Formats: sequence, structure tokens, C-alpha cells
Amino acid sequence: MTSPATFETLELTVDDDGIATLLLNRPEALNSFTVTMARELERFFLDAAEDDAIKAIVVTGSGRAFCAGMDLSAEGNVFGLDEDAAPTPADLRDRLTEEPFQSGVRDTGGKVTLAIHACPKPVIAAINGPAVGIGATMTLAMDLRLASTKARIGFVFGRLGIVPEAASTWFLPRIVGIQQALEWVFSAEIITGEQALAGRLVRSVHEPEDLLAAAYDLARSFVVGRSPVALALAKQMLYRNSSLEHPLEAHRADSLAMWHTSVGDGKEGVAAFLEKRDAVFTSKASETPAIY
Repeated sequence: MTSPATFETLELTVDDDGIATLLLNRPEALNSFTVTMARELERFFLDAAEDDAIKAIVVTGSGRAFCAGMDLSAEGNVFGLDEDAAPTPADLRDRLTEEPFQSGVRDTGGKVTLAIHACPKPVIAAINGPAVGIGATMTLAMDLRLASTKARIGFVFGRLGIVPEAASTWFLPRIVGIQQALEWVFSAEIITGEQALAGRLVRSVHEPEDLLAAAYDLARSFVVGRSPVALALAKQMLYRNSSLEHPLEAHRADSLAMWHTSVGDGKEGVAAFLEKRDAVFTSKASETPAIY
């Protein structure tokens, strides 16, 4: 696990229940996104997937913002891209992880959201203030989003002459539907927490002083007294099975997942139910079996 002391742009704490708070920590710049933040976020989520001390993750911003988007004051290509690379669709299909494509062409926000999506733990965004551009799209890969009444969210790419990134064109329509996604992207307008709630982007809206408590309560309800492997498998299945061509494909994955859990934590869960006591699960999310 990356030591919190090595972070330049993030701050990490983990409580006794395994609830990690990941703080975007550039308050003097409204937590604007940099190439360094991108690398640290990607590394954190890849490491957290293997760290069984972390059961769930709450992501929020330091100060009055969640993340004000890309830091546009950086020198050169502010997105960290190699302007001489001249990539083609075939390059990104066949050579995605080779240079210069890995470092100079791949969208930095997309690397972050892919790492978030792959994390087998619940990830909750507590959007405490402005979240625009990558500040909005990074939350789409998180499993749930809660917003403060001070949140202001915007998919503002059209104002900058660029396109939605961070794999958001995959995530956003799945969350809010294609019509709402198109309207927000086309208009590039800033929306309030209440508008985000009406559009089904966020789960709930809270007063600023109540936001983190609500996020922690939700995270705790997911992981305390729950099987880490069953939770990790359920997360995989819900994201992947809904996009399969036929329910038979979901049945194959369900069958493998049921077999693995029934011979693992399922035995303890059934015994605890019959004995009217709390279950003590011993599985590790880092040892989740393959079902695909």
C-alpha cells in the first residue's frame, strides 16, 4: 500500500472499520487535477484493491471544492499528452500500453477511472463543492455519489473545445440515461446538487456539515458484518452482467460466484443465521476468485 506520506496531492486516513477517507488535497487550487494527482489516484486505487485493511473508500475534497477540473496553468500540454505522437485507432487498439501511447496519448483521467472501476471495494464520492470537468467525470466510476447543497457539477468540456474524458461516455449514460447525458454534455452548464439528484446522478443531497457523516454511515452499512469476497463478486456481477448479451452468460458467472461463496463465507453466514448470532467472515477481497 502506498504510504500516505508519499502523496503530494492526496491525504489518506483509515478508521477502525476499514473505511478509508481519500482527500483530494490541493485546497489552494480548489483541488484542481494535475498529472501528479492522476498518477497518485491511479496508484492508490490499484493498491487499495489488494489492501485488505481497506473495506470501503470515501472520496472528498479539501476545503470548499471537490475538484475544480484540470489545472489549466500547467506548462506545455496541460493534459500531459505528447503532441507529436500522431496516434491512430489501430495504435490504441493494439499498442495501448506501449510508448508513446501509454504515457503520451492515453487519457490520464481514464487511467484513474479504470482503476476505480476495477477496485473490488465500495467507493463513494462525497461531493462537497465544485466538481467540474474531470472533477465530475472521476466520480462516475465511483459506485455512489452524495452531494452537498454547495456542490456545483459541470461537464464543461464544450466550453474548452475538448470532449468528455475519463471513460465518462461509458459511465454517464448508464447512470442517468442517454438523453440526460447528452443534455448535460451539450449544454456544458453547471448544475446544482438538487438538479443532479433530479437527474439521478447523485443518490442524495445533504447540508455541508452532514455530508461526510452520511457517506460514512452508508459505507459502514456496506462492509460491517459483510463478506469481503461476496461484496467484491457482487460488484463485478452487477457491473458486468447487465451488459451481457443474454442472461445465460450472467447465469454462468452467477453459478461460479455462488459455488465459491457457498464453500467459503457462505458456510459461516448460514451457521450464524441458524445460531442467531453475528457472522464472522474471514475471506479477503484480495483473494476474490475469478468468475469471468
